[in-house]
Amino acid sequence: MTQSVQIALKSANQILVSAGVDGALRDSRILMAFVLGFEPHKVSFSFDSVLNASQEAAFTNCIERRALREPLSYIVGYRDFYENRFILTSDVLDPRPETEQLVSHVIGENFDTVLDLGTGSGCILLSLLAKQPSAQGLGVDLSAKAIAVAKLNAKKLKVSARVQWRVSNWFSSVPNTKFDLIVSNPPYIHPNAMAALSPEVLYEPEVALTDYDDGLSHYRQIAIRAHEFLVTDGRLVFEIGCDQEDAVSKILIQNRFSDIVVIKDLDNHSRVVACRPLNP
Repeated sequence: MTQSVQIALKSANQILVSAGVDGALRDSRILMAFVLGFEPHKVSFSFDSVLNASQEAAFTNCIERRALREPLSYIVGYRDFYENRFILTSDVLDPRPETEQLVSHVIGENFDTVLDLGTGSGCILLSLLAKQPSAQGLGVDLSAKAIAVAKLNAKKLKVSARVQWRVSNWFSSVPNTKFDLIVSNPPYIHPNAMAALSPEVLYEPEVALTDYDDGLSHYRQIAIRAHEFLVTDGRLVFEIGCDQEDAVSKILIQNRFSDIVVIKDLDNHSRVVACRPLNP
């Protein structure tokens, strides 16, 4: 038996609250809007509308998935990041608002070429290219499936002509060239901390979350070779874990980087480290 949008939302909210979902009512509305095919703010105007059988089945499926703590972005297939909407699948990391801090910091810099290491959905690289119409980019990722998602997003943002993609283990398949800017949000969660993550995070690709070492190994790998791919006055910019400021800064100093700047996120946690090569 079909039901009204309002009654379906009330039932869905109860299910999600019982499942321990934060923001249950918000998520219920977003999923209802997804099923009905419009933006969430319009749901209130459809409370009295009656769902047809197909819509009701689709909404029930969405709520069941969310009750199992599958990330909302994987269910609806997108995430709003910086100024654009990005296609998402479970093959890529779900971009966090904290990562927008990296984009915001870099946007003010002059760069014509940018390399994104571990590009995932392409959200960092493509956000930069969308704001810098003359820039060219290369995005690399160990996952071919991630690259496929990034390509879809490049097409969606109409920047495909200015970006190239490669399956690469960090610099392994990067051509012998120099970039004005290298950005990366590498896996930095310590393996011992994985068990404490939320159920939603554990849906994400594990290889995009942890380095299976000490949370710092990828910073070391990148810092060791980054000089080979940066112009003389280029910049290397990382996202970091909130407790990694000192450790990552030390790695950069040991690998001949200077002008190290740490940027806080909106919660006042250390989130981005930027630096330049220390030239002889």
